[in-house]
Amino acid sequence: MSFSDSDSSSHGGEYKTFRQMSRDRLLHEMLQSSKSGDSRSSWKVLIMDKVTVKVMSHSCKMADITDQGVSLVEDLFRRRQPLPSMDAIYFIQPSKENVVMFLSDMSGREPLYRKAYVYFSSSVPKDLIARIKNDTSVLPRIGALREMNMEYFSIDSQAFITDHERALEELFGEDAGSSRRFDACLNVMATRIATVFASLKEFPFVRYRAAKVLDDASMMTTFRELVPTKLAAAIWNNITMYKSTIPNFPQTETCELLIVDRSIDQIAPIIHEWTYDAMCHDMLDLDGNKYVHEIPSKSGGEPEKKEVLLEDHDAFWLELRHAHIAEASEKLSEKMTNFVSKNKAAQLQQRDGSELSTRDLQKMVQALPQYNEQMEKLSLHVEIAGKLNAIIRDVGLRELGQLEQDLVFGDAGTKEVINFLRMKQNGMCENKLRLLMIYASVYPEKFEGDKATKLMQLAKLSREDMKAVKNMKLLEGSVSRKTSNGTFSLKFDSAKRKHAARKDRTGEEEETWALSRFYPMIEELIEKLNKGELPKEDYQCMNNPSPSSHESSGPPQGGSLRSGRTSGPTQGGSVRSRRTATWARSRASDDGYSSDSVLRNVSNDFKKMGQRIFVFIIGGATRSELRVCHKLTAKLRREVVLGSTSIDDPPQYITKLKLLSEKELSVDDIRI
Repeated sequence: MSFSDSDSSSHGGEYKTFRQMSRDRLLHEMLQSSKSGDSRSSWKVLIMDKVTVKVMSHSCKMADITDQGVSLVEDLFRRRQPLPSMDAIYFIQPSKENVVMFLSDMSGREPLYRKAYVYFSSSVPKDLIARIKNDTSVLPRIGALREMNMEYFSIDSQAFITDHERALEELFGEDAGSSRRFDACLNVMATRIATVFASLKEFPFVRYRAAKVLDDASMMTTFRELVPTKLAAAIWNNITMYKSTIPNFPQTETCELLIVDRSIDQIAPIIHEWTYDAMCHDMLDLDGNKYVHEIPSKSGGEPEKKEVLLEDHDAFWLELRHAHIAEASEKLSEKMTNFVSKNKAAQLQQRDGSELSTRDLQKMVQALPQYNEQMEKLSLHVEIAGKLNAIIRDVGLRELGQLEQDLVFGDAGTKEVINFLRMKQNGMCENKLRLLMIYASVYPEKFEGDKATKLMQLAKLSREDMKAVKNMKLLEGSVSRKTSNGTFSLKFDSAKRKHAARKDRTGEEEETWALSRFYPMIEELIEKLNKGELPKEDYQCMNNPSPSSHESSGPPQGGSLRSGRTSGPTQGGSVRSRRTATWARSRASDDGYSSDSVLRNVSNDFKKMGQRIFVFIIGGATRSELRVCHKLTAKLRREVVLGSTSIDDPPQYITKLKLLSEKELSVDDIRI
């Protein structure tokens, strides 16, 4: 029996992505290594709890698990059939309830399984270790006792979540500071984030967005501003422990971690993002990544409904997901034309009634299986793109999207918003609400006095809808100590906000596609972090790194950056800048980001990859932020991994924002 962490390391050898390393640890270190030489059967039982089953399902498919000799997957807390001739693998959280259940399974004269290999998802408290070791009937039946340190959920090759869907409410809600859920949420979040670094054996510089030091005595720092600080401290405590307890854990920094919250960018979660992936999740009725479409019935009857997953195993999805919807539509049209012209079965099917020779029929039959599979996937995406384009046309989304981006870049103001709302009296309430939320972010002073009430009436929005606008202030910074008779102001931070939430960048090529100007705020933050230009007073570091150690965290020596200008220091008080979205450039441009996977291009050049950058966003991340991480991985030659409490599409985010205040919103609440 051993009690140790795995000895695998992310340093040296073949470069593997974040998700590949997570998958390999689960399959090979846990499942494959759980063998006893005298076992009567090579098949094993895998037992998990409600959290670890999610960890496993986000990284591995059932076929992967079966390939490692697992014949049965069981729930720890369900009644299970005794299988005394088989070994069992327990992948569980280190909780008292789980340990008690495990000991119950394996104690006594007739244990449920022959031998138990126990893997914990995070660090095990000493009292639980003692409890296991003190059970003398169970101890000889334990084949392994280890901390896997994997309690995060890989949702993408370069992204993970901690599965805190209610993080906004529990950390930023009206009464969050006085609730026990606040500390509980932060502690679990910190544990799960820390296991990312334990699993990959990465020792990060832990940077976080610091609360502002206020000179104005009438202002006070809120508990909300301290959330990134508290999370950073909790993560640092865990990582400090790993340095002394995990074999071969690095003793010097190997990567960067930047912790921010949703207040850094309140526009990204609500603006209409025009990439294929974002539009699918925003506009279509998806269940997670599951899309239901109709296919012709083989018997000629009613069309059959089929569920498909829009995930990495779909080559078309991988190639198109970060493309602008217009570019994706063009590519799909080209692919369909090329497919028909090159595929024998498709050509033969297109013949108009001409008699087919025996040789033609043979060729057609040989080509059909591959043809059917490719045609089905291609047809699926043609159908999806068609639906999206129809919605864009029917809803008049181009006009709305143009106004949203003009507001963000300071090219539109009150007049344009008023005109739009007057012209679109019968438009979708959600779209008008999203427009007002962007307007409030850029022009907070326009919500003073009775202006907000008039805007609400003009947009025909309910008081419930306006809670989303009102609650944006809860994510922002310092508040006045003076009372305001229950009303609120959207003057978030007038010192840094002009009438644009982005600034133009000159010298870059023009966008190829319309509505491709927008980019999320973390793009500039990551680039500044990469260059060592994050303002130290705003983004502090738990490590207090020396100048020499900081320099080593950038791109490797000899590994040149891709061409293209990165952002310089913010000028003139503006906090954003215009940049050309990579997916909006001409297809002839060699931007290194047109293939189905960024890291596929660099995998053969892994020695030139710099240290990883991890960015964790408290309160939910967006599809546009995930896209940026893929984009910057190629540009900076450093794998950028996005972490968050959840991935939210605009409707989900707005619902969560409304839940920050539970009381009914009165008209008085919307005034200053």
